[in-house]
Amino acid sequence: MRVRPSNRASKGPVVTPNTGRDQRPLHRVIYPHRIVGMALTALPVVAVLHQRDASMAAWLFVTFATLVWPHLAYVLAKYSADPRRTEMRSLLIDSAIAGAWPPLMHFNLLPSALLLTLSSMDKISTGIRGLWRRSLPGMLLSLLLCAALTDFAFEPVTAMPVILACLPIMLIHMVSVNLSSHRLLRKVRLQNQELDRLHRVDMLTGLSARTDWEQHAERLMQRSAASGEPIGLLLIDIDEFKQINDRHGHSAGDDALRALANTLRSNLRATDRAGRLGGDEFVVLLPATGAAQAQDIAERLRNAVAYLRLREHPGVRLTISIGVAILDAAPTPLRAWLNAADHALYRAKRNGRNRTMS
Repeated sequence: MRVRPSNRASKGPVVTPNTGRDQRPLHRVIYPHRIVGMALTALPVVAVLHQRDASMAAWLFVTFATLVWPHLAYVLAKYSADPRRTEMRSLLIDSAIAGAWPPLMHFNLLPSALLLTLSSMDKISTGIRGLWRRSLPGMLLSLLLCAALTDFAFEPVTAMPVILACLPIMLIHMVSVNLSSHRLLRKVRLQNQELDRLHRVDMLTGLSARTDWEQHAERLMQRSAASGEPIGLLLIDIDEFKQINDRHGHSAGDDALRALANTLRSNLRATDRAGRLGGDEFVVLLPATGAAQAQDIAERLRNAVAYLRLREHPGVRLTISIGVAILDAAPTPLRAWLNAADHALYRAKRNGRNRTMS
């Protein structure tokens, strides 16, 4: 009998929060990273401006961008009617600010390249689709405008103090990226483990899924061919299962399947393997088990099931029919072994159900 089972964005070029995994509003996720990113960005920028005795306007811009802007962006989003859309605009402003740094520093080579590169990398790392491409026009326009305002001054030599000022942002960004990669790899590993579990376990009953127990059976058969030990196979079917579904509903059918699975687990040996074939049919693999012992195990299971009562469905009474097939050392395909058990199960059904046949 067979039935269908119902039965993340950075503002300065530093930390990369993955907004795709955070359930908080976007502006709240970005806020601390923008503060840290702009503070670290200030180190090489201030070092260059101090070296070239920059104008008051340049100092005011740096002060606003690194100390005021992170908080202003947060407040704008917090009190906006559409916080996410406002925060997305702020992320584009972040890129425009990043575009202003190179001309402001007269294109001092190391910090200019560093800040532009990391800003772009962070936009890519946000996971916000298309953000990096959308940020490029604002960054380029800001760079050209500020370059025009500074008469395209070009002083690319990077002095040692500026190099030292660049180290924190490089090191922290590297650590941040590595941590993010570690978290991603760990997530992928856990997902792979879950996929493997789903592949091996039947979700309704918790027993071995068909692919898993078939692989186990093949291993047992190879071992039997080498050692000569017999293997027992029980094919189990719930009697009148369709009537249980029809009379009591599919929830009762599901409960019956789970109850049978629990009975198998509690009555089998540690070396035995119980799995679901499909619908209301189950398979039990009995290593190093001959015909008489397999028959005894089958009868013990049949009797245990007869005493089962479903708490939510007291009117349901379960019985099972079992077909037994023994595999000796002779090479036999798994399909043929299953067919032998299926024929025995058919005889048990034909002879009145609630019985074991071999």
